[in-house]
Amino acid sequence: MDYKNLKYITNTGADRGLCKKGCGRQDRQLNTYDWLADVPGNAESTDLVEVQFKNTRKGYYHNVNHLDLKKGDVVAVEANPGHDIGVVTLTGRLVKQQIKKANLKSADDIKRIYRIARQTDMEKYYEAKKREHDTMIRSRKIAKDLGLQMKIGDVEYQGDGNKAIFYYIADERVDFRQLIKDLAATFHVRIEMKQIGARQEAGRIGGTGPCGRELCCATWMKNFVSVSTNAARFQDISLNPQKLAGMCAKLKCCLNYEVDDYIEAGRKMPSKEIVLQTQDADYFVFKTDILAGQVTYSTDKHQAVNLETISAQRALQIIEMNKHGEKPLSLTDDNSQKQQERPTDLLAGESITRFDRNKKKKKSKSRKPQQDGAKVRENHSKKGENKSMKDEERQPHGSQQKEI
Repeated sequence: MDYKNLKYITNTGADRGLCKKGCGRQDRQLNTYDWLADVPGNAESTDLVEVQFKNTRKGYYHNVNHLDLKKGDVVAVEANPGHDIGVVTLTGRLVKQQIKKANLKSADDIKRIYRIARQTDMEKYYEAKKREHDTMIRSRKIAKDLGLQMKIGDVEYQGDGNKAIFYYIADERVDFRQLIKDLAATFHVRIEMKQIGARQEAGRIGGTGPCGRELCCATWMKNFVSVSTNAARFQDISLNPQKLAGMCAKLKCCLNYEVDDYIEAGRKMPSKEIVLQTQDADYFVFKTDILAGQVTYSTDKHQAVNLETISAQRALQIIEMNKHGEKPLSLTDDNSQKQQERPTDLLAGESITRFDRNKKKKKSKSRKPQQDGAKVRENHSKKGENKSMKDEERQPHGSQQKEI
């Protein structure tokens, strides 16, 4: 085993503990910002500590030995059986709030922290982690041979290597009793099967969403809420499966982020089924801008004809007028009849020959340098002739006779 990258750090601070380069994403996934870290006495206010393991698995433990733990410390914690290795991600008062979000059923779920991980603990930890990928491939083959309709998405070994958690996905109920026997006989560890959904699998694998950022399920989301197409309808999003589906092939979790605001703003909008009646025509809802509070009406129920955009307040006002048998002159606020829009003449007040004048000026400017160039050439030719005449006069008669 290569121990060159293995470091044993004993100094205090966030770097204390055992670490190794390339130890994965567990130190930053589902990270919680501790905004109370600078408050004096925050760490001593409670002995509860949040510890994160591989990917999205977290646990909460009692610091019974009163260790000086900081965020980033690698610790050995109580497990059943043996011990597990994890990274401290949160200490202080915020841990109680995280426990409420985790919905722990009993106080027995909160176990103890044994110690800061030693070098021998980390050696067992890395040996167990090396076996995970091979175990996943072999377990998939065993499940396929048994004819089980399931997919083993990930395998996680406990820090001491005595237990392995198999995360699987299945649409229907699966009888994996024989599978557990075969896995225990093959790998000689205690087997735990844990069913996860498609969203949880995407969170464990990770990736980048269409927004360009890392997946929410892989960074901060832990509890998944069901998402329906009604969330897209409330926000006037086109029901295109390719755009609504995320990396997990399910509806995007972010559809639920702003749906409450859209529902609240949609209560102030007029119903899409109500027809506005004016003296010139009847208007049907063509499209709505919920956040801007504007509605666009058309005189045709199915096509965009004579579009008119008004505020939601004005639309509700016209609806009340129609209930009392009144019809405004138009949809606009000033109750003035809508004038027919005439095509605007872009050349009104402009001369037709305005471009010709510019061309004449350009031509006159371009001719001047040509004339100047002709004069320069004439001067150069005259100078050349004069020079040749002077050279002939300077030559002696003898040289001329030899040339003849």
